Amino acid sequence: MITAGLAFAALAALLHVYIFTMESLTWTSPRTRAAFGTTPEEAETTKLLAFNQGFYNLFLGIVAGIGIAEFAMRHQAVGAALVFAGVGSMAAAAVVLVVSAPDKARAAVTQGIFPLISIVLLVIGLAT
Repeated sequence: MITAGLAFAALAALLHVYIFTMESLTWTSPRTRAAFGTTPEEAETTKLLAFNQGFYNLFLGIVAGIGIAEFAMRHQAVGAALVFAGVGSMAAAAVVLVVSAPDKARAAVTQGIFPLISIVLLVIGLAT
């Protein structure tokens, strides 16, 4: 279960690195604007906010990745703490998104499903 939980944590981390790329590097591109449903004007106006938000996503992915590496080095307590901090924050952000913008439920599920699965599998794996 722990291995599966870490695999889902890795998927969540990779997804959040991809989100970082969209928000911080390609925010005003047609493809990213289509993904987020923004006009060229909205994208330009919110460019700085998206840039900053993208780095939050990157840092969450990094925290989860370092936690996975700690597990690999057999530092289970440190690894668990970091993975739970990373994917827990990702899952919490997905909840905030769906509560604050119900029309973004699909995006919330997309960003929150891997972290949620990771949390469940890690809790089961660590409890046994």
